[in-house]
Amino acid sequence: MASKTTRFFEIIQLLRDAKKPLLARDLAATLEVSVRTVYRDIASLQAMQTPILGEPGIGYVMRKGYDLPPINLDVDEAEAIAVGLSLVARTGDPGLWRAAGRASRKLHEAAPGTRKLVTSSWGVETEPPIDLSGLRAAIRSETKLEIFYRDAEERETHRIIWPLVLIYYVDNVMIVAWCELRQSLRHFRVDRIAHGDFLSADFKGEGDALIAQWENTQKNETVSTKDF
Repeated sequence: MASKTTRFFEIIQLLRDAKKPLLARDLAATLEVSVRTVYRDIASLQAMQTPILGEPGIGYVMRKGYDLPPINLDVDEAEAIAVGLSLVARTGDPGLWRAAGRASRKLHEAAPGTRKLVTSSWGVETEPPIDLSGLRAAIRSETKLEIFYRDAEERETHRIIWPLVLIYYVDNVMIVAWCELRQSLRHFRVDRIAHGDFLSADFKGEGDALIAQWENTQKNETVSTKDF
């Protein structure tokens, strides 16, 4: 779930872009939160003098002329970000794609010309066997992951890994991790994880050194996803 500050920004953007009053349930569906959360957020925004008009059951609108601080980007920077956000769909990461959509709305507000740049949204079509949003969170919090992994010969092994980096290839997603079984850095294809669980155990304070080791020894090497 997005933070309260992010939701506030999103509500303002959605109301500013709307051509008619938006019901709380419509906002809740877009933001992936409960209707009650939308009511609370709108009440908080109104308490901060944000000019949102309306009430439950009728819908909400934003009074004309309300502006947010601009993003300081030059034209090339804005266009590069717009194209990059569109390409996020190709990662096959649903949570990242939703976040890219939110970021795109903010960028379009600050740089309307970026709406003229459109890219194909094709990507990895199969649903990943592990929640990629949770995996990204585990990398940020340095939390261990238990997996049952099938290699290219369909041999399954049980592993405890320390997820460090995600690499988004065209055909799938790769995890760079420290493997407790092999006691070394390894690459794991997400689509070959038969089952995965996020553990309470962590490796806090050790991730940066391992990432530096990977960058020094393996980052620039050519990695074929078919070999893992």
